[in-house]
Amino acid sequence: MSTATSVYPWQQEVWAYLQGYLEQQRIPQALLISGPSGIGKRHLANAFAASLMCRMPLVDHSACGHCQSCTLLAAQTHTDLLVVEPDEPGKAIGIDKIRQLIVKLALKPQFETSRVVIITPADQMNTASANAFLKCLEEPTERTCLILLTEKPSRLPATIRSRCQSVQCPPPDRKIAVTWLQQQGAREDADLLLSLSLRAPLVAKAYSEQGLIGVRKAYFDVWVQLADGKQNIVAIAEQWQKAESLDLATLYRWMSSWVADTIKIAHGADTGSLQNPDFKKSLQALAERLELTGLYRFYDDLLMAQAQLGTQINKQLMLEQILINWSQLNIR
Repeated sequence: MSTATSVYPWQQEVWAYLQGYLEQQRIPQALLISGPSGIGKRHLANAFAASLMCRMPLVDHSACGHCQSCTLLAAQTHTDLLVVEPDEPGKAIGIDKIRQLIVKLALKPQFETSRVVIITPADQMNTASANAFLKCLEEPTERTCLILLTEKPSRLPATIRSRCQSVQCPPPDRKIAVTWLQQQGAREDADLLLSLSLRAPLVAKAYSEQGLIGVRKAYFDVWVQLADGKQNIVAIAEQWQKAESLDLATLYRWMSSWVADTIKIAHGADTGSLQNPDFKKSLQALAERLELTGLYRFYDDLLMAQAQLGTQINKQLMLEQILINWSQLNIR
């Protein structure tokens, strides 16, 4: 369980804002914490929950880390911390989970401090569960703080958003994030990793630990070979779709970034604006021979494919079509 002393360096400003609630003893009934993936929203929520539930908070209202409540939180056995999340990533939070939550909230907190409910990702509540959750907001229970985490607040019904105090977590300052990554062991590639992760330090750290810099280079080389007609599209699509080392969502993000950078280079962008500065020479060659209108259309195809990953669509056929479109785009 996170404590105040362990919030990430780029979260200090948001953390100070949350500490203001504790200082004023005006704990919000519901908080909506939003921001991009990979910047530590759950980490921040855990830290705030620890402060709310600590029995002997420090002078700055952060959790002591030693009381009974903090010990239970560290062991993930505190009965007053409730977490509602999908059974599997990408799945919906169904109405049964919200009904179970409502039953639990009908009971008083077991400890003298606050009870905290973390719902993540909140935008995964379907229509039925979101409507049921309104009951929790409209009929608040004593000493309970609801914390909703989301990358996509616009997907939540306005009736829910309007009943929450909104806290936005922006991407971190690049210098702060690079320094943190270097401290985590990504010394040589920290800046590149941060670019690849769209300034999401936790994603960049995962990339570093998984050795994805080298994996990405291998995929890009095949991508260029496909453009030159030197690879079998069906075989590559099957290989990529079944690869255990890389999920399709990451692959589509990479391909989208390669196309976006090609478009930027065609418009004269400098290296600093690229997500893949190490591929600039190859991307420059692509930009010089490809027609921009076709590139824009292909970029839209990639975005649509990303959006369909969570559906029942045949993913291999979809990937084959993407690679066919890419190959045809390169026919001179």
